[in-house]
Amino acid sequence: MSSLDTGKTTSTSGPAGAVEKVAQKVLPSVVQINVKGSSESGSGTGIIISSDGEILTNNHVVEVAGNSGTLTVAFNDGTNAQATVIGADPLTDLAVIKAKGKSGLSPATLGSSANLKVGQEVVAIGSPFGLESTVTSGIISALNRPVTSSSASSDSQSTTFPAVQTDAAINPGNSGGALVNTRGEVIGINTAIASESGQSAGVAFATPANTVVWAARGIISGRPLVRGYLGVVITALESEVAQRC
Repeated sequence: MSSLDTGKTTSTSGPAGAVEKVAQKVLPSVVQINVKGSSESGSGTGIIISSDGEILTNNHVVEVAGNSGTLTVAFNDGTNAQATVIGADPLTDLAVIKAKGKSGLSPATLGSSANLKVGQEVVAIGSPFGLESTVTSGIISALNRPVTSSSASSDSQSTTFPAVQTDAAINPGNSGGALVNTRGEVIGINTAIASESGQSAGVAFATPANTVVWAARGIISGRPLVRGYLGVVITALESEVAQRC
């Protein structure tokens, strides 16, 4: 008997796997952020952190708007809302915005990044190339990778933080989106990629959740984010010195 001759139809939904369950849980908490500034426009991703419209994203996503631009948030249910910036921290490349006129939203569950393991399965949710509600999966490839973030408006404002490296597919537009574990807890905010001609090279980096929570609390409260700073500057060696081995 051929399977083409059975004449029977079956459900297209098999048993829910880990990624499917994560997507069902987290998608309502992830938004697309469309930004328009005086000279450029673009889009990124954010995660809802309060039921009344507070949204966490990357600073470099909202920075495009400047002082006179606009922010529009597209929610998973198909609705849209204008938004304003509550505050930002260029040194962690994080920002919090507030969507206007929203209530009853589903905040994401923020987990801990303290006990992450290399090889652990993760799911990335965001809007690569403007394709909202895109879900990809992979693993944690490495921990504590030194990644430098900088303000788009000032190269002097930069910091290096220990990032979570993942091979989950992340591309331009995923910035500010969620990197979650198989319980649907956000363990990082997707921030940077290693790219080839602007395309993902399969190496991406997320700001760890513990750093994200610390920075977001400071941004929302308006208090200064106090950091320690070690005044060490790294410079290139002269070629004749670098050749000595």
